[in-house]
Amino acid sequence: MTHLELKEFLDEKVDLYNNPNFIESDPIQIPHQFTLKEDIEIAGFLASVIAWGNRKMIIKNAQKMMELMGNTPYDFVMSHTENNLEKIESFVHRTFNSQDLIVFIKGLQNIYIKHKGLETVFANHISNNSTQESIANFKNTFFEIPHLQRTEKHLPNPLVGSAAKRINMYLRWMVRNDNKGVDFGIWKNISSSALSCPLDVHSGNVARKLGLLTRKQNDAKALLELDTNLRNLDPNDPVKYDFALFGLGVFENF
Repeated sequence: MTHLELKEFLDEKVDLYNNPNFIESDPIQIPHQFTLKEDIEIAGFLASVIAWGNRKMIIKNAQKMMELMGNTPYDFVMSHTENNLEKIESFVHRTFNSQDLIVFIKGLQNIYIKHKGLETVFANHISNNSTQESIANFKNTFFEIPHLQRTEKHLPNPLVGSAAKRINMYLRWMVRNDNKGVDFGIWKNISSSALSCPLDVHSGNVARKLGLLTRKQNDAKALLELDTNLRNLDPNDPVKYDFALFGLGVFENF
């Protein structure tokens, strides 16, 4: 396949999957329940943090998180009491349990009180048109509060080799304005051109079959290779191809 043929093929798949029908089977449906910016970004953040494993279970447990927060995530983060936190002690998603969720709620509160919110923290450290340093800085900022050491594993650090799939997915949700009703585009201080593809088993396997990726591991080096090739296809909106790679892998068994 020539460069042009590959671009045309993937652009067709983006059009096929980047539409509202995608929402009903994806964790992005959780933030789509809200209209307030802070509710959207907190709901999206928490849903993305637990986005590994069975998709139906991810959605079910993300919905449970919202219910435990009274379906007002921003208000809960900012105004919760210790009694409120006791009510979420039943929560668990795989290795992410109620103690982790409590740390995340307190970490989010600190982000909004001391650092002007999630968008500001991520936007402050974009460098070389990349979000990877920003993600690493976000983790450091997030865990500046007292916390359980075990909870740190639930946020990635791309600078030590992680592909940071879930945070890259979250940033796509918040930053990319697709005009199709899927990604929100509510963060205006980060450019879509800086976003990275959420690299997972499905997108990685498809990318290798299409010659977009040669590295075998799905790590930070693989992500750099994939990002470079996707930016050659569309430098302004490279992460739109996540819809194509994911759709080909999950829905078409490409």
